[in-house]
Parts: sequence; C-alpha cells; structure tokens
Amino acid sequence: MSDHAADTLVHPDPTGTKLPPSLRRLFRVAPLASAAAPLAYGITAYFMAIQAQLFDADAKVGNLALINTLSAVAAMLAQPIFGVLSDRTRSRWGARHPWMLIGTAIGTVALVTAGLATNVAMLTVCIMLIQFGYNAWQGPFAALLPDRVPERFRGRYSTGVGLGGLLGAVIGPILASPFAKSIPVGYVSLAGVVILLILLFIALVPGTDNRGEPRKPFSLTAFLSAFWVNPIRHPDFFWGFTGRLLLFGGFYMISNFSLYIAQDYVGLSLGEATSIVPLLGLAGLPGLIIATAVAGPLSDRLGRRKPLVLISGLLIAVGAAIPFVLPSVLGLTLQTIAVTSGFGAFAAVDQALMSSVLPSPEDFGKDLGVLNLAATLPNTVAPVAAGAIVVAVGYAPLFLIVGGIAVLGALAVLPIRSVR
Repeated sequence: MSDHAADTLVHPDPTGTKLPPSLRRLFRVAPLASAAAPLAYGITAYFMAIQAQLFDADAKVGNLALINTLSAVAAMLAQPIFGVLSDRTRSRWGARHPWMLIGTAIGTVALVTAGLATNVAMLTVCIMLIQFGYNAWQGPFAALLPDRVPERFRGRYSTGVGLGGLLGAVIGPILASPFAKSIPVGYVSLAGVVILLILLFIALVPGTDNRGEPRKPFSLTAFLSAFWVNPIRHPDFFWGFTGRLLLFGGFYMISNFSLYIAQDYVGLSLGEATSIVPLLGLAGLPGLIIATAVAGPLSDRLGRRKPLVLISGLLIAVGAAIPFVLPSVLGLTLQTIAVTSGFGAFAAVDQALMSSVLPSPEDFGKDLGVLNLAATLPNTVAPVAAGAIVVAVGYAPLFLIVGGIAVLGALAVLPIRSVR
C-alpha cells in the first residue's frame, strides 16, 4: 500500500471533519518544515542585497537582478526534475524522503559557503546552489499534500503549510539583521536553524517502504515532460498556473528590491535600511497570521477556494500601490501589512486549490513541480523587469505596475471550472 493510501484510508470519520490519527503528526510538523526553505531564502535575500551593495554600490540594482535571475533559473530546474525523480523512486524510505535529504545537503553547503563570497560571481554561484538545493527539497515535500491528505482536509493542511512558509520568509530577514556586520557568521548560524527544521520533519514523519509498488519506466521523454502540462487538455491547470505566476511575479518585483526601495525611494541610509526593512516584515506578522489562519479553514467550510483567492489578490494589488501615494516609511509599513495579509490568505488557499487541478495521480510530484515553476519562474523575469523599470523611470511606477499584475493574477482563477 502506498504512503497516501496508508494515511488516508484508516480511521474513517462519518462526519468527514475529524482529522484521522494517522495524519496528526504530519499536520503538526509540516508547518515547521514548510518554513525551512523560505527561511533560507529570506536570510539569503537580506544578506545578498547587502553583499551586492558592498561589492559594487553603483551597480547594485543590476547585479542583484542578475543574481536573482540566475538563481531563479536554478530553482526552476530543481522542482520539476526532482518531482519526476521522486515520482519514480522506490526505496525503504519511500519516494520523497531520499530526495528531500539530497536537496537539503546541497542547499545547506551552499548557504554556509555564501558567507565566504568575495565577489559578485562567487556570490551568484552560491545563491544558485541555495535555490537549487532547497527547491529540490521543496518539490518532494509539496507532493506530500496530494500523496497523503484527503481533499476535505487540504484547506486545513494548506493553512498550516502556507503560514509556515510565509512566517519563514518574514522571519528570515529579522533573524539575519543582527548579523548585518558579521554576514559569514550569520549564514552559518542560521543554516543550522534551517537544517534542524528539515531533519526534525524527516525524523518525525518518515517515508513508508514502497519498494513493492509498480512504477512507470524512466525515460528522456518523461524527464523532459517534467516542464510541461498541456494547457488545452488541462485548462484548469493552465489558469491555476497563470494566476500563481502573476501573483508571485508581482510580489517578487517589490520584495527583491525592498532594501534599495527604502534607500533610494524613501531616502534612508544603508544602516537605517538594514534595520528598518526587517521591522517592516515584523509589522506585517499579525495580519499575516490572522489572514492565513482564517482563510484556509474558511475555504474548507464554505467549500469554495476561488472567492478567497480573488479577494487576497485584490488586497495585494491595493497594498502594492500604497507607496506611490505615500513615499515614506509609513507607506512601506502599510504596504507590507496589506501585501503580507493578502499573501497569507492566498497561500492558505492556493495549495488546496492547486492540488485539485493536478492532471494525474501518478505524476503528483512532476505536476506540482510544474505548478511550482509559477512560484519560481517569476523570480527569473521579475528582477530583470523591475530593474529595467527602476533604471528607466524610477521606483514610483513600479508600484502601480505590480498592482496591475496582482489584479490580473486574482482574475485568472475565475475560469477554473473544477474548483468553486
């Protein structure tokens, strides 16, 4: 019997609302594990913006855009590839866990090494490996949702996992900020936190021996198909992918340049910006937690996902535009509160919605890898687009463009037919 069959077919509940005992540990520990990779990315984003400025202050915007672009390409490759590999893996530890460990090892070594970078080229290679490694962890981890969690519990699971991921992203810069003047120590210290979260999950939620299960043969065609799902045959998947692509794209256009926005748009010094930017994330935490905690269970109770995604996308759009009319620390604070609240609601519902539009139960890892391209691919294009906008016309138009992109992302879920 497969991992998901063992987890979902025991202890049936007549009401359909009580969480089976076999799933309780997964639901308790998964939010902590989901924070690991975003925590690493948040730490990295904070440190590398400082490093890029210290290496060459005049070229910081272009260099940061280049680092983000190349590292996002590495991330884009990792999730579908490791999804295909894990779909076809048969071992005593299950399909997903061996690849989680391999990805973690790559990401952790790179995270430690990034603190030793002495130039933009070395930093770029390290950040690419961080993204590749932790995305290799995330791909198989994301596949546990359709593997193990029944449809009626997916909103609840997505709430915990979404909240963990968002908290990791927000808390990363906060934890990194005390190490702004000792970056190598910061990388090493915080890498320990990341790997502890992952190893805790693997130890407490082990994989199940699946060596007796049949598997589709591995081929070059199957490997290349890791990057493709036919949008004509699977239109719901296409619209889900598009909505996620736009919402994450708009988010990255702002978040990747937050340190420079605080300096060059608001007028703070580097020292002030490195202190203020993490505090902005802290200001957004209450709204993030409330929105995430409410949206997922509410979507389960209502049996509807799309209205909540639509509302959250519109909130992101409004929040993104605030600094256009209020170019100050207050404006950035209000922007952060609105955008993180919107993303909290979006993340809580998004995974449940996306898991319902996957084309094939036999390819959950691969298809989720393709969907996750919608979260990583924007990091390839968004920094370049945002950098070009800033260089050409400044920061102010960027906020309006991001607002428009978020509106389109919210509207993209409306054509989805298989989800209400």
